[in-house]
Amino acid sequence: MTNLYDQIIDFTNIEKAYKQTQKGARKFRKDSILFGMYKEMNLVDLWRDLKTGKYRVGEYIRFKVYEPKERIVSAPRIRDKIVQFAAHTVIKDIYKPVFIKDSYACLEGRGTHRAVDAVQRYMRACKRKYGDGWIVKVDVSKFFYSIDRDILKRILRKKIKCRKTLWLLDMIIDSSPEGEAGIPLGNVTSQDFANIYLNEVDQYVKRYLGVRWYVRYMDDMIAVVPTREEAKELKNDIVRFLRERLNLSENPKKSQIFPLKNGVNAYGFKIWTTHRLVRDQSKRAMKRRIKAMDRKLKARLIRKQDVQQAVNSWLGHARHSNSYNLAKKIFERYPYIKVEGEMQFGSRVLGRRRIGRSL
Repeated sequence: MTNLYDQIIDFTNIEKAYKQTQKGARKFRKDSILFGMYKEMNLVDLWRDLKTGKYRVGEYIRFKVYEPKERIVSAPRIRDKIVQFAAHTVIKDIYKPVFIKDSYACLEGRGTHRAVDAVQRYMRACKRKYGDGWIVKVDVSKFFYSIDRDILKRILRKKIKCRKTLWLLDMIIDSSPEGEAGIPLGNVTSQDFANIYLNEVDQYVKRYLGVRWYVRYMDDMIAVVPTREEAKELKNDIVRFLRERLNLSENPKKSQIFPLKNGVNAYGFKIWTTHRLVRDQSKRAMKRRIKAMDRKLKARLIRKQDVQQAVNSWLGHARHSNSYNLAKKIFERYPYIKVEGEMQFGSRVLGRRRIGRSL
């Protein structure tokens, strides 16, 4: 893996990376429009800077987001975003065989709903085998803002030997405006770095500790074990590893152990062995959002299609749970919203129950 840099800066890869930056609303941003006016010239200039080593990361655009909680996002400008997409395309293929099968964040063919399926499947397997069980839930406190950059660089050097690629990745890491620690939430490569960083925990839990029923989505880790004593020991082991090896701290409120019968709040759902429901936080957020959109619709500030599209996105999420009656209740006051397909709600839950029997 000594020629990775040539793969990253290959002009065809640069062009593909540019197309990635033009998806959705991204192409309507000012810097994107200006770059696109002289696209060929700008891409050649960028390729030449990468080829000669003159490339440097520019300033970030900083703004706040408020969902699901208030955070500051540092987003790269289009030139840097192209470079990051180009690096991401190559890096993801290198690390794909490294990640465990139950790591679900920002990986092709995975995602939150598959993570939820896995958690429920493991809960059922534990209950079926032992009659009961305990859940270990560990969440990292302010994860992206706490990543130790020196540790991240050392981890990258375990797999990547290409000097120029490491130069580029180090520069992206060090460009963070977050202070002495952390990486920007808005960087494309930050998703890769986050998975690579916490893969150290995954390998420790799966390979060294030998935990069978373990799932991670970004910095939220869940394990299912037969007894309370095993749960306490596993939680302590994970927390110790985070602190000593990765210089991270657990969120004490969200890092707990509890009986299997209590269910677990994770990845947008409250999950039990028998069913799952949309989390109260998501329910409240949708209620607030539909009220606000309805006011704008009546004031003719938005179109009915815009409201329906936003609601359908939430319904697509809710259909992965047993929440048909909830959805009907939320939208009953809005006749232009149709909640159809009762049999589709929870259909994946039932399907996964059948799959779970084969464990």
